[in-house]
Amino acid sequence: MSRRVPGARALLALALGGALTATAGATRPVSAAEEFTVTPLTFTVRAGDRSCAVDADLYRPAGADRDRPAPAVLATNGFGGSKSDGSTDAIGRAFAQRGYVSLVYSGLGFGRSGCLVSLDDPEIDGRAASRLVDFLGGGRAADDGTRVDYVTLDGTGDPRVGMIGGSYGGAVQLATAAVDHRVDALVPLITWHDLAYSLDPENAVGSGGVPGVFKWQWTNAFYLIGEGQPLLEPNLDPSRINSMACLHFVSRACETVRTLNSGRYPADRTARMLDYAHSVSPVSYLNRVKTPTLLVQGQADSLFNLNEASATYETLRAQGTPAKMIWQSWGHSGGMTDPAAGELNLARGNLETSYVGRRILAWFDRYLHRRVPTDTGPDFAYYRDWIDDPEHTYATADRVPALGRTLYLSGDGKLVGDRAEVVRGSRTYANWLVPTSHSESSLAGVIGHPDQPPHDTPGTYLGWSSEPLAEPVDVVGAPRATLRVVSPVARLTQHSADAADKLVLFAKLYDVAPDGTRTLVHRLVAPVRVPDVTRPFTVSLPGIVHRFEQGHRLRFVIAGSDDAYVGNRGIKPVTVVSAPGDTGVLQLPVVRP
Repeated sequence: MSRRVPGARALLALALGGALTATAGATRPVSAAEEFTVTPLTFTVRAGDRSCAVDADLYRPAGADRDRPAPAVLATNGFGGSKSDGSTDAIGRAFAQRGYVSLVYSGLGFGRSGCLVSLDDPEIDGRAASRLVDFLGGGRAADDGTRVDYVTLDGTGDPRVGMIGGSYGGAVQLATAAVDHRVDALVPLITWHDLAYSLDPENAVGSGGVPGVFKWQWTNAFYLIGEGQPLLEPNLDPSRINSMACLHFVSRACETVRTLNSGRYPADRTARMLDYAHSVSPVSYLNRVKTPTLLVQGQADSLFNLNEASATYETLRAQGTPAKMIWQSWGHSGGMTDPAAGELNLARGNLETSYVGRRILAWFDRYLHRRVPTDTGPDFAYYRDWIDDPEHTYATADRVPALGRTLYLSGDGKLVGDRAEVVRGSRTYANWLVPTSHSESSLAGVIGHPDQPPHDTPGTYLGWSSEPLAEPVDVVGAPRATLRVVSPVARLTQHSADAADKLVLFAKLYDVAPDGTRTLVHRLVAPVRVPDVTRPFTVSLPGIVHRFEQGHRLRFVIAGSDDAYVGNRGIKPVTVVSAPGDTGVLQLPVVRP
């Protein structure tokens, strides 16, 4: 769901002092240095219960013809974007400049493409993309009769084609590969594994179908963007209109958002909501994806955190699908560094000069050019923001580090390294009827607006701090905390027919500097709807890559609210009891510096 930025064509038009226009089917030449042509095309496709037009641009590299065919790259936009936005347009140009036939299109319901927004449903968005694969394979024409015969084929109607794109343009790759096994390589960036987790996260491990905690800021922002598309891109195409109650989304998407905003989780509506969210998510169809996949996920991302990519990666690897994973710096919450620091910026086309860019080129070399000896890199790589040398900001490993360091929650508010050091004691907090903790304003990183520092109001949270560290501690992966809490009020509502009555809390990990400055790593928190308040439960925190420097302290916090989420219904005091033989545990995936 990437942000919209001025497209390359718009910037070029400003530079020339004129407008760039193109009509359907008219080939637009570009400068000799770019060595490709761009042809706007329209494709009428069947998408679910309706037919609609897909707006696309075909980038043909110089020299590609029937006798010298080239592999193809298919891409589409992030949520709210189009084929002409800065990042999507840049994909077409970047790969055409490198000899690939590029077909870049506006996703269903966006830009000038018709149909409703259907959240990358494999049976709608995936099938529509498959029709574009037909075109690249020579099996169909565009609406104006245009055909291609200069794409490398693996068989009749089977083009050599890879896909790349971010966020909404990432999930659609997996959706397409699930319904069309002709796709040869995928590079999904900063996308989701399970929309139920993304929008209503439940971080209690093995929660057994308990709904999560509504991420209202992100969800409603994108809902408004989607519903507003007929106004943002005026179009009389009837395929873009659903009903007055659900203008531009498919009906079940609107039902899901209404359930989340209701603040209630009755069993029937909750089951329907979760069923739909799963159905349009890779979690439900990865077993059908056999295409080699290079996953790239952002560390600065509270919308689709690192845990989502890890879940996809582990599933693909377990079933034998070739997969590798990179954790880059930037995501939906910001984090973009200067390209000189070695990070990918597709809008600048720095594929050869960035670590991730070189990995992408190698992936396509291996699976699209079929250069078998190509080294596609290590199984796992991660960006380290504490390394200044751009040639060494990425570390690599053959797997995500395991949980290797254990700390215990002592009754005196300390994090200790030995269970014998735990002091017996209990402490209590109580949430208010309004949020009293702040992690982030979710869209601040997208729009570049400054956000206030994270904070917690005294009396509404509990914290445990370590002693100053004797040496740096590098955490790479998702920490876990096992907790037992006492909440008589929550216990009374434990078996309510509405899961909204269950206890909600937020777990998070701070880095505290010697001067007392606290840093909430990438402003990430782990919302939890406690499945059973009478039993211990384990929380998987969002994955991080962070160095806790020598002299700093780790501080683990559980809070009663967070203003980016819908929290507890009513006031529910919580007590945490600690004793040497029975206390909370924090586990960290640590690598040696």
